[in-house]
Amino acid sequence: MPNIFFLFGNDEFAISRKLAEFAADFPDATSADMNTARLEARSVSENDLNNALNAMPFLSKHRLVLLANPSAKYNNPSARKKFVEFIEKIPESTRLVLYESVEPKEADKHWLNKLAEKQNGNMKTQAFMMPRLKDMSGWIVNETKHQGGQIEPAAAAKLAEMVGADTRQAAQEIAKLLAYVNWARPLEVADVEAVSIVTAEPDIFAMVDALASGNGHSAQKLLHRLLENDDPFSVWGMVVRQFRLLLQAREVLDAHGGVNEVTSALGAHPFVAEKVAGQAKRFSLAALEKIYHKLLEIDEAAKTSQVALDLAMETLVVELTQ
Repeated sequence: MPNIFFLFGNDEFAISRKLAEFAADFPDATSADMNTARLEARSVSENDLNNALNAMPFLSKHRLVLLANPSAKYNNPSARKKFVEFIEKIPESTRLVLYESVEPKEADKHWLNKLAEKQNGNMKTQAFMMPRLKDMSGWIVNETKHQGGQIEPAAAAKLAEMVGADTRQAAQEIAKLLAYVNWARPLEVADVEAVSIVTAEPDIFAMVDALASGNGHSAQKLLHRLLENDDPFSVWGMVVRQFRLLLQAREVLDAHGGVNEVTSALGAHPFVAEKVAGQAKRFSLAALEKIYHKLLEIDEAAKTSQVALDLAMETLVVELTQ
């Protein structure tokens, strides 16, 4: 049984679900809390990481350490060599899970994948890549079954048209739709049109437009409207998705690509891709990278209960429109 794992890919939702499976592998909630450490490589000290990895399990056979974004900290050969020597000595009772976002074209040459090939079975890797747009309807059908329901093929196609290849957003919409029909019958096109994010998407675009123009009052008003109609984590998922799309679109535009290339890169519906491309032109690549790093910091803080997500979003709007 390996005790080091590396989860990678561009499907953040699938990675987070797998992390939840690791965290659930304890006999009870008390032992899980006592034996789980969630760390961010960019901010954790060497001493804290050492303590987390080498502590003895409490009322359990093992302890779990989840370490996000190792490449951001161990970003040169010397640092990586020292890190590898360190983790190779962790006790058998510690299960270390490394995870980070990796694009498909970068996966084969990733240093942690190369490391796993040399570990003689002591390190396992698993890829989580976003489905292609043409495969999204099938993904939605399977995810609906996973959540205990059914969906008609036409409804799955309609939802795929709305969310593109965004698996997290699709899963959230499926959960809302199943609650809407109370799991009593298969989901239909009319249900998707009545409930799904087609109603929220214009507000997300409008809010980002307000952020780009420095209109804090309008951005705050639109954020409040979104929070009135949905829970903070659903709204947050839409905000993160929007800026991820903008960042990808800006990179394509800077490489002299057009709307067709943006559509292909985003795996989005052409109508959505055209709107995103137009919006991306209002930001520089450097500005979008800075915003996205800020989103990652907020996401980590919210998931570790360091900050209330709705307050963090309000603060973000203020910071971006000052």
